[in-house]
Parts: sequence; C-alpha cells; structure tokens
Amino acid sequence: MKRSRIDAVIDGARELAAAAAMPLPGFAAWSRADWLAAAPTPAARPALERGLGWDVTDFGRGDFDRVGLILCTLRNGTLAERDSGSGQTYAEKLLVAQNGQETPMHLHRRKAEDIINRGGAALVVELRPETGDGDIITLVDGLERAVRAGESLRVEPGQSVQVPAGVYHRFWADGGAVLAGEVSAVNDDVDDNLFLDPSPRYPSVDEDAPARYLLVSEYAELLAGAPITSPGATSPRNASMRRRGRPSTR
Repeated sequence: MKRSRIDAVIDGARELAAAAAMPLPGFAAWSRADWLAAAPTPAARPALERGLGWDVTDFGRGDFDRVGLILCTLRNGTLAERDSGSGQTYAEKLLVAQNGQETPMHLHRRKAEDIINRGGAALVVELRPETGDGDIITLVDGLERAVRAGESLRVEPGQSVQVPAGVYHRFWADGGAVLAGEVSAVNDDVDDNLFLDPSPRYPSVDEDAPARYLLVSEYAELLAGAPITSPGATSPRNASMRRRGRPSTR
C-alpha cells in the first residue's frame, strides 16, 4: 500500500469516529514524530509492547477498497498476562470497514472475540467451523444461537456477534462504511491469525510520501532500538521497509 493512502484512510477513520461521537485515546492523534519522541521513555513502552495504535492492511491483496481493514488497538494485554490468566487479559479495537470492503476468512487459535457494530451501515459476518461442516453455537446480542456453516449474519448498528476461538470468520460492510468494535481476549496479530487462503497480516508499504502516522507493524523496530529511516529516503533499510508485510502462519 502507498504510505499516502495509509495516512489518508487513518485521517478518514478519525473523522468517522468523531462524527459518531466516539472519542479516541490521545495516542490515536499522535503523529509519527510524537511516537518517535515518546518511544525512549518508560511511560510509552507499555503502549508499544501491547501494540496500541493504528493498523491498516490490504492483507497483501493490493486492492484495499475491496479487501482491507482499518484498525486502532485501544487496549490490550501482554502474552504473559494471557498465559498466566492474570492482569490485563482482554483487548479492544476500533475497526473501520469501507462500503463493500472485506476482511478475508481467518481464525484465531487463542482468541475469542465479540464483533460489535458501533454505527454506520450493516456489517455482514460469515462463520465457518474449521472442519467446514456443522453448526456453530455462539451468542448473537448475548442470546445463544446455532449458526449454520457459511451462514451470513447481518449485524446492524448496536448488534454484536461472538466469534469463538478456532472458528473461521470473514466480514464486510454492506450499504456504507461501518464503525465497528472488537472486544476480545488478548490480541496477538503476529502469531494468532490463520487465513484460509494464506495472506500476510500486514501490508508491504510503498513509501511514496513522508509518513504522518506510525503503524503498529513498525513498533518492533522501535522496541529493538533500531532507527527508522525517514520515509521516502533511498536506502537499503527503506527498501527493506517496503517489504515489511509478512505471512501469518498461525
């Protein structure tokens, strides 16, 4: 994805949240420079380690308008907290899907989640067992429901559907943009996404313009103490940044 497009869709997501009277945490407005300045401080380290902030992906398809998602991780626990069952064992994300834009079929081994339509158009969610057959017993608006494999659930604003761990799911916006929420167990986007059709979780980035936002997928470099090359610079490191997308195998 072009860096200019990534920054533009983050701007749009912030505007959509503001129009829906959904205030976001202060870090959602931080610029790339703000993050780089804060990164060395002890106060910012938990946010970086927990992956709080913006995440834009086209799942390696190169067609963001058709297959893609805008996310902002608002809170998240650590893997140590998840594994010990104590501390912050939950996560929350803001999701923005544009009209007709799909998040492809995938599952999480370790994470159950509720997908909540916070406002806008309808969100259509399709569930499938990993085996491909049989019903899924889940909760829709807190009420137990047997969902047939491949059945599409139309989730209107205010409604929600639970996606159990180990269940394939995909979703898309129908009739306009959707502002959605995800409330879940601890989120691990590096090792807990299994796509039905193998796809990179994060995009490759074409640094066509100076970056205004820092993406969650770039935090590992900061935590490792590696300097991030100025976007657009012609250097070997910038070339490696263009290939940042990596397949998700779990």
